[in-house]
Amino acid sequence: MNYDYKYGNKYYNYYGNIGIQSTKYQIVAPEQAQDVQPGLEYLMDPRPIFDNPNYTGSGKLKDKVAIITGGDSGLGRAAAIAFIKEGAKVVIPYYNEHIDAKETKDYIESLGGECLLLAGDITDKNFCKKIVQTTLEKFGKINILVNNAGVQYQQDELESISDEQFDRTMQVNVYGMFYLTKEVLPYLNSGDSIINLSSITVFYGEPQLIDYVTTKGAIVGFTRSLARNLALKNIRVNAIAPGYFWTPLQPACWVKEKIPSLGAEAAMARCAMPYELAPTFVFLASDDSSYVTGQVIHNNGGQVMG
Repeated sequence: MNYDYKYGNKYYNYYGNIGIQSTKYQIVAPEQAQDVQPGLEYLMDPRPIFDNPNYTGSGKLKDKVAIITGGDSGLGRAAAIAFIKEGAKVVIPYYNEHIDAKETKDYIESLGGECLLLAGDITDKNFCKKIVQTTLEKFGKINILVNNAGVQYQQDELESISDEQFDRTMQVNVYGMFYLTKEVLPYLNSGDSIINLSSITVFYGEPQLIDYVTTKGAIVGFTRSLARNLALKNIRVNAIAPGYFWTPLQPACWVKEKIPSLGAEAAMARCAMPYELAPTFVFLASDDSSYVTGQVIHNNGGQVMG
C-alpha cells in the first residue's frame, strides 16, 4: 500500500489494493497507535466528534431507559448523547476506560441528562446480571439494549492468531452480547429494541481481522434469528454494520501507518466521525423503525453496496 498525505482538511492521492486505479481521500488523523484494547478516546489526535450541535431531539425516546455497552467512547458515546437528546436515560457498562467514561457522564449531565456508569467485564455473566439488576434498581425498567462493546486485533495471517486472542475476541464480541441479551430479555416489552453492532468487514472479508470478522458475522446471524424469535412479541432486533469511523478501536488495532488511509476505499473516500452514526441508533431504538426487524443497516460511505 502506498499513500502520500499531509495532516489537514484536504484530499490526497491513495493507491490501494484496487490495481492502478487511484482515488482522492480525506485524512481524518495522522499516524498513531495505542497499545491497549479497546482503546482510549482521550489519547486520540484529533479527538473524535461525537455530538452534532445541530442535532435537536424531539422526544423520540422520552422516558426510555437504554443500556449501551462500551458507551464510554466511540460509537457508543455518540449513541448515548443522541439518546439523551431524545429524552432517554442511559446506563453505560464499560471495561476500564475510566477517564473516557467520566468525560461521557459529565457531558451527558451538562445536557441535563441522567447517566449511570458501571465498570466491569461483560464476558463475566455475573457482571451482566449486575448491569441488569442495577439498572432496574436505578431506573425501574429497560427499553433499549445496544450491544456495542468489542475488540479487534490486526494479524496478517491466520497462523498469527493465538488461541488466547481468538478466545478473547469471541468472548467480548459474542459471549458478552449473548450473556447480556439473555439477562435483559425478560424485562423487555412490546415496542422495545435490541441493537447489535456488526461491521463492514463481514461484507468484504477484511483479511487482517479474521477472528474479528468471524465474530461480527456471528452477530448478523444472532440478530436475524433472535428477530424472528421475538417478532410476535413486537421486540425488534436489528444490527448496524459501520464502515470506518474514527473511534478508539482504530488506533488500538491497526499499525500506525494505516490510520491516515482509513475509509479511503469508500465511495465517499473518507473515514467518518461517530456523530454521523448517531441518528441510525435513534432510528432503530425508536418507533420510527416500528416495522423494521432482523435488518443490518449499512453506514459505510459506499465502501460496500447492495
